[in-house]
Amino acid sequence: MLSEVLSKESCAKCGFCCSFRRQSLWELPRMPESFASEHTTGAGGASVKYEYGEEKGARYCVTFLRDEYRTDDPEEEVRCPFLDPQSGCILSGDDKPFDCSIWPLRCMRLPDGGLHVCLTPTCPEINRVPAERMEKLVEDGLGERIIQYAEKYPFMVKEYRPGFTVLK
Repeated sequence: MLSEVLSKESCAKCGFCCSFRRQSLWELPRMPESFASEHTTGAGGASVKYEYGEEKGARYCVTFLRDEYRTDDPEEEVRCPFLDPQSGCILSGDDKPFDCSIWPLRCMRLPDGGLHVCLTPTCPEINRVPAERMEKLVEDGLGERIIQYAEKYPFMVKEYRPGFTVLK
């Protein structure tokens, strides 16, 4: 969805969005519950663990990474089980979680209760893209698609955090 502004090669090389410190586990993509039964094997053939939740009647799963940390260092990162360090995400475009396909955009609920499309301030690659290009991409239909998905799957909405740029 973001191939107009980010190349798959630069994203695969970076991998920033696919690794998580303990304090960034809130960023893990939430997927429809059916995702877990369809995707049981990660990169290198490892089994993938999930945990489950529910938001406004919609059940979801999220990859379970807490057992993967090997130290008490809060800066230690654990990568997504679907991230191959050499080739990037092993999931096809159709299988990729929606949250992943729109990164570094997020659907967030602002304090006013409204849903908004926001840009994360932490993506190293997007910081090289002029803000106007991201705004245009969102205005040209991607923003509406994100909001529609969030209305159907409310579990993917994140609470707004300071530092995110509201684009729609």
